[in-house]
Amino acid sequence: MADASLPGAGGGGAAAAPVTPGPAKGPGAGPRRSIMGTPPWVAALFLLPALVLLGALVVYPIVFTVHRSLYDADGSGFVGLKNFGTVFTDHGILTAVRNNAIWVVVAPTVATALGLVFAVLTERVRWGTAFKLIVFMPMAISMLAAGIIFRLVYDQDPSRGVANAVVVAVHDTFSSDAAYPGARPRPNSDLAPTAGGSYTSKSTASVGTPADLPLVGIPQNKVPAGAQQAKPAATSPDAVTGTVWLDFRPGGTGKPGVIDPGEKALSGVKVQAVKDGKVVASAKSGKDGTYRLPASAAGAQLRLPASNFAEKYNGINWLGPNLVTPSIIASYIWMWAGFAMVLIAAGLAGVPRELLEQARVDGANEWHVFRRITVPLLAPVLVVVMVTLMINVLKIFDLVYIIAPGQTQENANVLALQLYLSSFGGGNNQGVGSAIGVILLLLVLPVMIVNIRRLRREGRR
Repeated sequence: MADASLPGAGGGGAAAAPVTPGPAKGPGAGPRRSIMGTPPWVAALFLLPALVLLGALVVYPIVFTVHRSLYDADGSGFVGLKNFGTVFTDHGILTAVRNNAIWVVVAPTVATALGLVFAVLTERVRWGTAFKLIVFMPMAISMLAAGIIFRLVYDQDPSRGVANAVVVAVHDTFSSDAAYPGARPRPNSDLAPTAGGSYTSKSTASVGTPADLPLVGIPQNKVPAGAQQAKPAATSPDAVTGTVWLDFRPGGTGKPGVIDPGEKALSGVKVQAVKDGKVVASAKSGKDGTYRLPASAAGAQLRLPASNFAEKYNGINWLGPNLVTPSIIASYIWMWAGFAMVLIAAGLAGVPRELLEQARVDGANEWHVFRRITVPLLAPVLVVVMVTLMINVLKIFDLVYIIAPGQTQENANVLALQLYLSSFGGGNNQGVGSAIGVILLLLVLPVMIVNIRRLRREGRR
């Protein structure tokens, strides 16, 4: 017989109370752990070295720079925002701000545009990989080495500077140089200086009487190799003749105004016959120095135009006050266009070819395909390249410091260089230098924030 007192036994006993199960025991019931089962303190322990380095190399310098910008040159006196006022009133620093604005607008835009063009065009040639390698190769060169290279490229002397060697070669192809730069007549001679650097005879020419034009002022080592002995001009009843020569014999034993043995002919000198201010005839001296003008030149004054004596064309002053900043930007683009090309080419590889082919089938030409399809699809990549280069140029220092010569460094100045000059390069005012550093940080932060937000949006897609 069953015991009625036992739970669940028959006999009308009281119903058993429900039993509440206790908390389940399992692997997740202990302290909070990560997905991999690692306690958070272990992760923090591994992150600690990186956090210490980040604090020592990034956070502390930023905080110290902001603090230092509020003190005077030697850091002993609190000046508040006075250093920032100096930044925006000093002429040299304002030049640096203006140049930084030019850098931010021009350099990233041109480098990105060239990278886009290179990336698109190299897809259509068989040797595209080799071309990309050549364009990207300058990225392997440090800013210091690139600065030294372009300092030589922009050298004023065409025999050393590649840029001016090319410019002079093109110039000389279409325009002849002066025959004898620096040449001049003897003092108190028949030739007298006239307007524009030319020399004109005081007397008038006549047929049958040679009108000799002696010159001096040409060093013996500047006389063209192979110059012949000067010869007296033959008289002619229907022409004006004469000789142009270097009226100086080595040793100084010659007689002025007389063609002595050993005196060299000056060939290629232009001689003009001038009447009433108008050129009525012209000729050039031959290899023996003689020239011949028609009889119509009789009664005219003889003029040697300034083109015979102008200094030799030496090219463009690339590192002068007006061109130094564009020249340095060009060297930066030479280095970073390859970087832009590689990133854009990687993005271009992901563009669906079906869209491009469909557009061509629908009648779009290559320009429309590029502008309406390729560029819009590459917009995210182009933004990445632009933002990266903008951050990079805000910190530009090496190229400007190395390429710009001392006399034009002020014209090429940028904020990073001015920070160095104000703090350590002679200014000895670390308060102003710290203020410039804070301004650079404030300029970089918006660009970084935009980039981070864009990356987060990309990650949520």
